[in-house]
Amino acid sequence: MTQISLRGLHKSFGATQVVRDLNLEIADREFLVLLGPSGCGKTTTMRMVAGLEQATHGEIAFDGRRVNEVPTRQRDVAMVFQNYGLYPHMTVAENIAYPLKLRGVREPERQAAVLRAAERVELGPYLQRRPRELSGGQRQRVALARSIVRKPQVFLMDEPLSNLDAKLRVAMRAEIKHLAYELQVTTLYVTHDQIEAMTLANRVAIMKDGVIIQLAAPEVIYADPVNLYVAGFIGSPSMNLIEVQVDDRGVRTSTGLHLALTAPRAGALTLGVRPEDMRISQGPDTQFSAELFAFELMGDSTMMTFKLGHTNVAVKGDKSLRLKIGDRLGVAFEPASAYWFDTTTGLRIRTHH
Repeated sequence: MTQISLRGLHKSFGATQVVRDLNLEIADREFLVLLGPSGCGKTTTMRMVAGLEQATHGEIAFDGRRVNEVPTRQRDVAMVFQNYGLYPHMTVAENIAYPLKLRGVREPERQAAVLRAAERVELGPYLQRRPRELSGGQRQRVALARSIVRKPQVFLMDEPLSNLDAKLRVAMRAEIKHLAYELQVTTLYVTHDQIEAMTLANRVAIMKDGVIIQLAAPEVIYADPVNLYVAGFIGSPSMNLIEVQVDDRGVRTSTGLHLALTAPRAGALTLGVRPEDMRISQGPDTQFSAELFAFELMGDSTMMTFKLGHTNVAVKGDKSLRLKIGDRLGVAFEPASAYWFDTTTGLRIRTHH
C-alpha cells in the first residue's frame, strides 16, 4: 500500500525548465492520470518517480519516506511504456518472468506466477513465442503481464496505448481499468489522450509547461474547467470556444454576428459551449443561425460543423438527423450551459445562476 508525495519538484535540462515547483499527493491505491500535450513535463515527472531521472530540486516520498536517492530497482515500481521495452531474444514467458528472476524467485514459483499473469491478459497460448512474432496489442499485453507478475508498490504507465489502433485501444483501456480494480495498486498514468484520462482516472492532473493547471476528478474537470486551456482539453469533440466582444449593444462575434445571450460582463470574452449541449432549432430559443459547413454521420450521433469566421463550431445531433451542407440552420443552447472566460487571461468567469 503506497502513497506518493511530490513536494516542490523541479527538473531542468540545462537552461530548460521542464517541471516547475510541482506538488502532488497521490493517495494509496489511487489511479492518477497526468494529462497534457507533449513537452508539458508529464513523462519527466513520471521518470523522476521511477528514479530514471534525478530531480533538480524537491522531494519524492513513498509513504512519507524520501526515495530521491533510492535506485530504481529498489523503489518497487513496475513500468509500462509505449514502446513495450521487451527483450527480443527472450520468449514471452521469459520476458514476463524477468522481474521475478531479478528478485531471485525460484523457478517453480516463477512459472506459476508467469502463468497467472499471462492468463490475466489472455496470453496463455503465446508464451513460447518471441516478441517479433506478436502484434502490437499482444506485445503491449506482454508488457502489462510483466508489470503485474509481482505485485509492485506502484504502477507507472507512460502512454501505454499510443501505438495501438483505435479498436485495440478501447479493448486495452478496459483491460487496464479492470486490472487496476483487481490489483488495487497505486497507479500513475501518463497520456495526452483525454478519453483515456476520463475513463481510467480517479483524478486527473492537467499539465502545461511543467505546471499542474487543474487537479480533480474527471467529471469535475469536464463540468468545471478553471480556464480556457483545460476547457479545450477535455471532451470529445472538445468544447466550442467562440471569441466575442461584449458592450451595451450585446454579444457579438468577430464576424459581427449577434448572439442572443447575456454575458457576465463587458469586454473581450470567450464563450464556451460543449457540442453535446447545443442543438438545431427553428424556435425562438435560437442563439444564432449559420450555414452548415460540414455534416458527419458518427453512427450513434451526427456531427454538424458551422464556421463563425475562423472559428469552427461543432454541434452534436441525433443519429437520425439528415442535413445538407449549405443549409441555413438555427443553433440553440441553454444559457446555463455556457461557460465564460476572459479572453486575455484565459481564466474562467464564474456566473452564479
